[in-house]
Amino acid sequence: MKLDRRDFLVASSSALVLTKTQLSAAEYVQPSETSEPFSVEGKEVAVYTTADNSNHRLSATDTLTFKHLGQPLETQICVFVDPAKRFQTILGVGGALTDAAAETFAKLPKAKQREILNAYFDVNDGIGYTLARTNIHSCDFSSGSYTYINEGDKELQSFTVSHDKQFRIPFIQQALATAGGKLTIFGSPWSPPAFMKDNNNMLHGGKLKREFYQSWANYYTKFIKAYQQEGIPIWGITIQNEPMATQTWESCIYSAEEERDFLKNYLGPTMNNDE
Repeated sequence: MKLDRRDFLVASSSALVLTKTQLSAAEYVQPSETSEPFSVEGKEVAVYTTADNSNHRLSATDTLTFKHLGQPLETQICVFVDPAKRFQTILGVGGALTDAAAETFAKLPKAKQREILNAYFDVNDGIGYTLARTNIHSCDFSSGSYTYINEGDKELQSFTVSHDKQFRIPFIQQALATAGGKLTIFGSPWSPPAFMKDNNNMLHGGKLKREFYQSWANYYTKFIKAYQQEGIPIWGITIQNEPMATQTWESCIYSAEEERDFLKNYLGPTMNNDE
């Protein structure tokens, strides 16, 4: 059965398994190997479940104990964890702050808005999101395609994020405040403006034209500055959402080498010089 992304979001469920050892992310600061023996003796596993068509939303659903399994069968789904090997830290856990989320949020009563903000971003009364991504102009979770400039404005003289001030910026500001000002936010574009692409369309893939590399690099820095002026610090950006996917919505194709060259020769120097 083939599912598109929206069908997948509706149909999917997940279970989060955490050991009751209160391991902190700080213990995984550097990749390392340890010869210290690890034992599961006396340890329990707390199971938290989020599932569609149920009331489970990070709900505690079970407590398990470890038991000897032996060699698993090929038909058994197993996750192998080697406590002797430690890797990178987890920067944070969070979600996407899109136009769709912001517009839906704005339609809710104030009491329900507060309930949602607390549930997602309050570190004491909710799950305490610490990481968030937002889109640089429109994406597939926007009610329509738009950019921050007039079509054809290579010099970006018309640049403004006024579109976002209606829904998305107020939404992010409230989320940031609920998180106590501690929300790592990064931005991603789904497509450059149509005139900058070889298919003259924000949709259906296409590539960024070489003659617009510098204009597009400048676009990122203007976005960062504009959001900072609204009290929303942008911690980082990605060059492109799904750089190898041609979609019916906003999309743009990059090879790894093209992303490398754009970053090395245009975006990196532009951001460095714009500090």
